[in-house]
Amino acid sequence: MTIVVTGAGGFVGQDLVRQLLAAGQSVVGLDTMADGIPAGARVVAGDLGDPATRAAALAKGCRALIHLVTVPGGAAEADPAASRRINVDAMYDLLLEAAEASPGLRVVFASSIAVFGDPMPPQVDDMTPLSPRMIYGGHKAMMEQAVAMLSNRGLIDGVTVRLPGILARPKGPSGLKSAFISDLFHALRADAPFVCPVSARATIWAQSGTRCSANLAHALVLDAALMPPTRAVTLPALRITMGDLAAEVARQCGVSEALVTYAPDAALEAMFGAQPPLETPAAERAGFAHDGDLESLVSRALAAL
Repeated sequence: MTIVVTGAGGFVGQDLVRQLLAAGQSVVGLDTMADGIPAGARVVAGDLGDPATRAAALAKGCRALIHLVTVPGGAAEADPAASRRINVDAMYDLLLEAAEASPGLRVVFASSIAVFGDPMPPQVDDMTPLSPRMIYGGHKAMMEQAVAMLSNRGLIDGVTVRLPGILARPKGPSGLKSAFISDLFHALRADAPFVCPVSARATIWAQSGTRCSANLAHALVLDAALMPPTRAVTLPALRITMGDLAAEVARQCGVSEALVTYAPDAALEAMFGAQPPLETPAAERAGFAHDGDLESLVSRALAAL
């Protein structure tokens, strides 16, 4: 039996597939294009909204499903119908189809901290209610409920993990309004100036792509009894300021921190630069972890570029 990874050609998906293959797992990688899916995985290229694509991914059975495919925040806001088609309808159909093919299979769903809305409350912990404002966060919250409901019915064995900012994403359009955080890495690595659209004191929750992949792989094997009844946890993350992040990236790249200047956009800072103190005891009890410290986070992020 194999592990099906949707979004296998994406930033996190590629690293995750490599980790699973290195561990000797059989992997089916599904994405819209075959390009980017690591060699060694059985490739299924197509639209997740197409029943034939989903059937091809599940055709040889699977013991687990990791669902990463998404229409991301900015793109979802620009095209709510596309977000609903992929982030809600196609995912729900995939869950039912996977449950029919392999009843009770482990499903790992990559949700988002966007479910908490913006502005966020003064502190976020395991008791913070979901209150999304953006289409993306709303659809993620809906599917968290679907994973919990189907788990309660015994159709799947679900684990939902809410991802913080994952660093550093590849250069190029991503559909993410928070892409500026990764753009900082690319600019400083190239010894190029960077105008940051949030202030130096802006606070973000961050995790390296490598740490994120390790957390997703852990979600495949953890004891579901360690999860709360919602089957959802917010992944542990470092809360850092953009100024501190810029200074550490510059130090590790051997360039001047003066390359970074700040021109804050009030709306963007309110959405992505005002993240409050975060406590994640449920996730930590279940064995999830953050990068440990800022130096480690930046080192891992740069190594993956």
